[in-house]
This record gives sequence, structure tokens and C-alpha cells, in this order.
Amino acid sequence: MTIFSRMAEQITPKRLSAGARIGIVNPAYWLEPERLQRAVDVFEGIGYELVLGKSTGLQENQYAGSAADRAEDIMAMFKDPSIDAIICARGGYGCNRVLPLLDYDAIRDNPKIFIGYSDITGLLTSIAQRSGLVTFHGPMLTTFGVQTVQYNLDTLQQVLSGRSEVLMQPPAACQARTLKPGVARGPAWGGNLVMVNSRLGTDGQIDTRGAIVFLEDIDEKLYALDRMMLHLKNSGSLDHINGLVIGEMLEVGDSKVPFGKTVDEIVLDVCGDMDIPIISNFPCGHGEYQATLPVSHEVELNALEENPFILIPEPPVG
Repeated sequence: MTIFSRMAEQITPKRLSAGARIGIVNPAYWLEPERLQRAVDVFEGIGYELVLGKSTGLQENQYAGSAADRAEDIMAMFKDPSIDAIICARGGYGCNRVLPLLDYDAIRDNPKIFIGYSDITGLLTSIAQRSGLVTFHGPMLTTFGVQTVQYNLDTLQQVLSGRSEVLMQPPAACQARTLKPGVARGPAWGGNLVMVNSRLGTDGQIDTRGAIVFLEDIDEKLYALDRMMLHLKNSGSLDHINGLVIGEMLEVGDSKVPFGKTVDEIVLDVCGDMDIPIISNFPCGHGEYQATLPVSHEVELNALEENPFILIPEPPVG
């Protein structure tokens, strides 16, 4: 039997204003100080004030401090009334140990923008489900720790500005592909494919009914991608979705004996019989270009024959 989590009443955080005070937390893997500082300089250079949480300066083996340290840092940022938004420093591994330590009632009482991707998927979906707060799958500090891609800054600010009818159009250098044409609406749910799969059968499993599901990953084998897509399908998680967005599947390798299918062919082999629009190579995830998507908030998938895009009809911030 498929397990679905009941989502609390939805709350939209306050929009990101010019000069906002942004808290930086590191819920998973630690981030090198030089990359962290470069990213801080990028955000401060466009007028934001950044406040580094304690976890950004901690290291316990691979982690940015203990699970308790990381959870306490997140909660401190939510409870601090001077903080307008929270951006994660990086993903990696470790959020699953933080999830049970968060106070979701306190998060609901202190709603604010929360952004990340990769391993942060667990935080994005759990916060959205258990507190009702719209969260954001988007670029982190590590994104800007090496280079600054204007597309990432522009889409982040557009989505968080409070504007209606925000168009998520992929750049020419990362053109999305339509696998099955059509138009559909629904709340956006998903994130990192490994993380979405790891929550199946737990109270953190995503309720995908009526959703536009988006999935991305990095450094996996083609056979592993096939296995995870089949597991999602067999779990019932794709039975009642309205649309499917496959983000960049970066650095997906083959085996010594070729698997025999590309990423797009795997997706169509598993989902091609579903009467829904499907696109692939959308710029969300680990690639150079990273669009910002509101988790649990309604979006419109336009899987056109050419130049597919995602529209956010109503602002996901208040």
C-alpha cells in the first residue's frame, strides 16, 4: 500500500526584498571556507546582508558538525525575527539525520524562505509537508562558490520577488526536451531522485497525487537510474501525477557492458504509457544552470514540441 503524508495547511513566506538579511546554514556536508566566502561576496555584492550560522564553521568528519548542531542552527535561523530568508550552504549527505530533530510547529509559526537542493530535498519536502511552508528547490552557496551564473541569480530573485506569472524558460545552453507533449498544472514536488526514493515507505514519502513531479541527480549509473525510476513507478508514486519534469541527470555513466538506453529512453520506457506531459533536461539540480522551483506550490508545465517551460502562475511568496 502506498503511504502518503498529509500536508499541513499551506503557508507562503514573505517575499525577498532588496537588502534582505539572509541566514546561511549547512545541514549536511561541510563547505570549504574559500568557496563559502566567494559565494558570500556574490550575495553581498548585490545588496543582501548575509548571516553565517554556526554550522558553516563546523566540521565533524564529512558533516558540518553533529546532527544536533545542524538542527539547532536551522531552528535558530527560523526563530530569529531579523532573518528574512535561509539559504543552505551545500548538500552532500546528512540531512536525514537532521529531519527528526526539527521543530516543525516552530517553523510553521516563523515562516520564511528556505532554499536548497540535492540532499536538501529531504528538508524541503519534510518542511513543506509537516509545517505547510512553501520551500524552494534552488541554488545554494556552493553554486556560487566557483562561478557566478546570472541565470541562477535572476531566476532566484524573480521567483522570490512576489511577481505573478513567472516564466521558467531554460537557457539556450541547457535546452529542455519534450518527451511527451501537453500542458498540465499541479503542485511541484520532488527533487533529488535518490532522496525521493529513500523516503518511500516512510512518513516522509511525498504525496504525489495531482503533482508536477520533478527529479534530478548526479553521478549515477544508467542501470541505477532505471532501477530508481522503476521503483517509483512500482510504488504507485507516479500513478496519479499530472506531469513529469526530468532535470539534468549530470555525469550519468554507463557500465563496462553498455546498458543500452539513454536517460530519455529510460524515462520513456518506464513512463511512456502515462497520459501526461513529460520533459527532460530541465535546468534544475546539479548543473551549471539552476532554476528555482517552489516545492508544494502550483506550477504549470508547458511541454511544447519546442522550447518547453514551466510557469509559476501565482507568487509562492507573500
